[in-house]
Amino acid sequence: MGYKAWFQCINQQCRERYPLNSIIYRCRTCGSLLEVQHDHNALICRGPGEWKKLFEDRYKSTEWPYGSGVWGKKEWVLPQVHNDNVVSLYEGGTNLLWAERFGRMVGLENLWIKLCGNSHSGSFKDLGMTVLVSNVKQMISEGAPIKAVACASTGDTSAALAVYCAAAGIQSIVLLPKGKISIAQLIQPIANGSLVLSLDTDFDGCMRVVQEITKDETIYLANSMNSLRVEGQKTVGIEIVQQFDWQPPDVIIIPGGNLGNVSALGSGLLMMRDINLINRLPRIVVAQAERANPLYRSYLKDFETFEPIQAQNTLASAIQIGNPVSVEKAIRTLKQFNGIVVDATEQELADAAALGDKAGMFNCPHTGVALAGMIKLVKAGIIDKAERVVVISTAHGLKFTDFKVRYHEGTLDFPCQYSNKPIELPPRVDAVMEALRENLLKGDK
Repeated sequence: MGYKAWFQCINQQCRERYPLNSIIYRCRTCGSLLEVQHDHNALICRGPGEWKKLFEDRYKSTEWPYGSGVWGKKEWVLPQVHNDNVVSLYEGGTNLLWAERFGRMVGLENLWIKLCGNSHSGSFKDLGMTVLVSNVKQMISEGAPIKAVACASTGDTSAALAVYCAAAGIQSIVLLPKGKISIAQLIQPIANGSLVLSLDTDFDGCMRVVQEITKDETIYLANSMNSLRVEGQKTVGIEIVQQFDWQPPDVIIIPGGNLGNVSALGSGLLMMRDINLINRLPRIVVAQAERANPLYRSYLKDFETFEPIQAQNTLASAIQIGNPVSVEKAIRTLKQFNGIVVDATEQELADAAALGDKAGMFNCPHTGVALAGMIKLVKAGIIDKAERVVVISTAHGLKFTDFKVRYHEGTLDFPCQYSNKPIELPPRVDAVMEALRENLLKGDK
């Protein structure tokens, strides 16, 4: 089948098209963002049952490159890239965890966590970066003048870009806000050979600089305003439905910073509906940190206006973004999915992450934001206890051990409700037995 995809302007009055091998990030006619569009007439020629069987047969197989959770859906993602140019690290196919005990703690009967951090670089950003870097490799093979790929990042994007560029043999450049990301996140691009530029600004400042330097066509932009990233990230929604035997959940909750992940999630689910794999859409909830919540503020005004803010320091550093590039796409998606936006204070996100950890998870602070938002909506009766709810965990908790150490040491700026400090004792049996009596038996009294 002749499956095709292209860039298209999101402005309904414009809709200009561009080939996917164009070095372009905004419409040359009106300046709007672009999105990848597919030839749905070609896709719909294969029936829903055929697509399901094809995706099931490929899922986690060893057939290159289709065992990847992204490239197993290649026809829906980037059909024109040659398999020899695919740069894959077996991304996707991540755990969908039934969080039964945690669900009972917060009043939900059917809570699931999509563990996107169980990926090569430790975050959901791998899903988009495999697509972008593969397309760059294809463009270079066709003669494009690209010498390096660059991004602004609060951590996870830079890690994903660095590792996929390293696998492809392409130089990566990352612009990071100095002192505002975890050591674990900083060392990832360093280890993978990136040119790391630490700028004395915040993410929004880094984003302004990277948009300027990528006007040079030898440096390709890898941030989510480049809609190739969205094409890979959209597979998370498709994969969730596949893991539920092709039935969509009722609610999906996702943390929101630069907001490319919101439109990506919606894009995959809309594609499934349009090709008749599903007949209903879940509700999408976006959770933001209270200190970086411009989308939430716009939601309170029914999205009639959107005003960027100066994001304040938050434990959820990867979503400390006050001027999200993909806000227009995100608002459009939320309107299509009967969406909700909620925010969480620093104490709420930290306590929610810790409570989830006590039930067997190991949450990053951004997942804590989503969990805190979910808890609020359950308490308010907006999410029903019987609904099937999926929280997208965007990164692995091991990237944020400093956050967890500070929480359990009680050195954050608020009471840490679930802190669990080690008990220091002399090496004597009687001392250990006394500690056991005090700490294990007190719950039975």
